[in-house]
Amino acid sequence: MMRILHRWPGLVLAVLLLVTALSGAALSLFPALETARTLQPEATLTVADLAERVQAAHPGLEQIKRAPSGRISAWWFDGDQPGSAVIDPATGHDVASADPDPVRRWLTNLHRSLFLGDGGRLVVTAGALAMLLLAISGAVLVARRMGGWRHWFARLRGPLAGRLHTEIARVAVLGLLLSCVTALWMSAETLEIVTIDDASLETAARPSGQSGMALAAMDALRATPVAELRELGFPAADDPQDMFTLRTDRGMGYVDQGTGTLLEWQDLGFGQRASETIYMLHTGQGAAVLGLVLGMMALGVPVLAMTGLLVWLQGWRRRPRLTGNAPAAQADTIVLVGSEGGSTWGFAATLARALRDAGQSVHVAAMAAFRPARYGQAQRFLILAATYGEGDAPASAKGFLDQLRDLQAAPTAPLAVLGFGDRSFPAFCAFARAVDNTARARGWSALLPFDTIDRQSPQDFARWGRALGQALGTELELAHQPVLPAIQTLTLLERRDYGAQVQVPMSILRFALPEATFRQRLAGRCFTRFEPGDLLGIVPEGSAIPRLYSLASGSRDGYIEIVVRRHIGGLASGQLTSLEPGQTVRGFLRPHPDFHAGRDRTPLILIGAGTGVGPLAGFIRNNESRRPIHLFFGLRHPDSDFLYRNELSSWQDDGRLAHLSIAASRGERPQYVQDALRQQAPEVAAAIRQGASIMVCGGRDMARGVTDVLTDILKPAGLTPAMLKTRDCYAEDTY
Repeated sequence: MMRILHRWPGLVLAVLLLVTALSGAALSLFPALETARTLQPEATLTVADLAERVQAAHPGLEQIKRAPSGRISAWWFDGDQPGSAVIDPATGHDVASADPDPVRRWLTNLHRSLFLGDGGRLVVTAGALAMLLLAISGAVLVARRMGGWRHWFARLRGPLAGRLHTEIARVAVLGLLLSCVTALWMSAETLEIVTIDDASLETAARPSGQSGMALAAMDALRATPVAELRELGFPAADDPQDMFTLRTDRGMGYVDQGTGTLLEWQDLGFGQRASETIYMLHTGQGAAVLGLVLGMMALGVPVLAMTGLLVWLQGWRRRPRLTGNAPAAQADTIVLVGSEGGSTWGFAATLARALRDAGQSVHVAAMAAFRPARYGQAQRFLILAATYGEGDAPASAKGFLDQLRDLQAAPTAPLAVLGFGDRSFPAFCAFARAVDNTARARGWSALLPFDTIDRQSPQDFARWGRALGQALGTELELAHQPVLPAIQTLTLLERRDYGAQVQVPMSILRFALPEATFRQRLAGRCFTRFEPGDLLGIVPEGSAIPRLYSLASGSRDGYIEIVVRRHIGGLASGQLTSLEPGQTVRGFLRPHPDFHAGRDRTPLILIGAGTGVGPLAGFIRNNESRRPIHLFFGLRHPDSDFLYRNELSSWQDDGRLAHLSIAASRGERPQYVQDALRQQAPEVAAAIRQGASIMVCGGRDMARGVTDVLTDILKPAGLTPAMLKTRDCYAEDTY
């Protein structure tokens, strides 16, 4: 429901919201410009002194006004000719025209009514209400994504459009909420839905009937500082019963023109003060800095609109158009999909095609559309579910868990649940796991044990497909082909080989940066900008399924470098480790911002084994600021697979690497990287207390062992690896 409230008002009213936001941002400049240009009076200047100076320059003076910016303006008659000007309070002389700025007036009319009068005001009011709904629903969605309000400014993960959308939203949302609420209040006043009585007086006391008293001698005007003045209205020159009208920040009253005494006074009411405060908060008049801040936040609306549209389009495009989808009541296999961005639908389409090729009738639907009574012929249920935020249901699975808990009886057909997620997230596949646990608690029998897919891995999906085929008594090959970015040709420059002595051949491969077309640069689909830790996708010959390798270099290094271990039967690793300088492969760049070292100066603990040292070496190579880095490197034998041996020694000499700890599993004193970590537990704990970040790269078994050791090391300090992850101080890149 919250996503619907956030999505559709933004899509339907995008143009209106852009017009009002941009015009509001432009109007926010004027209070600041007016304040900067205004000649401010001396602090001791009184209304009596100011009035006397202006009257000396303009004998037919009728009115003096002070704007919230401090600008003084005056209106008078010179004979039959009216006049007006902005006044220098120090002299009473004219300094500029008092006529409204035509650009400001045009923008104001556009912002308030779209030049359409009362009808336009109603449209703008509807836009403000829509923006309020967007701001509230957006704030709730950001909180969900970040894992709660306390993690509002936690580090973001995911595609650029989504990250940029959330980054701007969590900064601008307070300003947008304030602007929307104040705009709605002002519209309610304009449309007389809410009425605030103006300060007014019904004169009870009688004026003296005298006239001609000098302005400088009037006590009421002498007692009022110019800093409090709003308006001073002069009495008619030929009417001794008329009075001065004095309006200030405190209220309004009448001043006898013959005695200079205050005859009546009324303080501003609460409603008036509230209304004026709301006007100030919305326009910035009287609070120029606040106006500029709100204007800057309003400028985020076009970016939010663009990135929000991109996020929606990406999800819409990634969701395949299902063909051959059997009716729910006639299908023997029901595939239910829980997806946030749309990628899980692609896996569902691949699964459905394979099952149809195996002779089954398949119905694919969103998990939110789950209706047990509809599946009369179902023989099995397959659920493919992603996780949103910190364990929440994705967009197409809203309400599924509630339906599952409310079932009177579980379906008789067995169920298999497959979770999709990123193992570097603390809540990896948490929603899918919750679905599986709830289904088991309700007595729903299992077709397969719960399983997961890490980072949309086609290899993991194919493995699960083979297990599903065995359960169904048929061969099932799930050859999922994700949509790939633009592929470029990479030419090998040089290679260094390791591991032959321990029968684990591996190579450091360095490729030349390919040339990129203007279109590729514009779309960001080229190798013009990347960092160590980003991913190089290799599409091997004879396969459309890419293999991802962590980059050991950044674009400023001038080359593309990866570390590859040859696997028996591995298409990508076999092709890569057989390359000779001058030969080529096809590849693409995939950003991986969750595994970047960053630019801060806090200590960094790098832990890797085997080819996992690749991106860690890239971090060290690019450590030009000499950030304290401690590398724990696990290998088999120093004489065989000591990757980057010479470079690590050189980086230690020039300060890029502060400490190096080697763990050789086949040396004179065999140990693993976990053992080296435990041996230096006091130093590791001290570094973490100083704010150190930890980055782990390598096999999953190694990463689990590292987690276990760090759990023991951190326990005395009341910390855990999971807590470090929530603080963005622990990152993993495992395979």
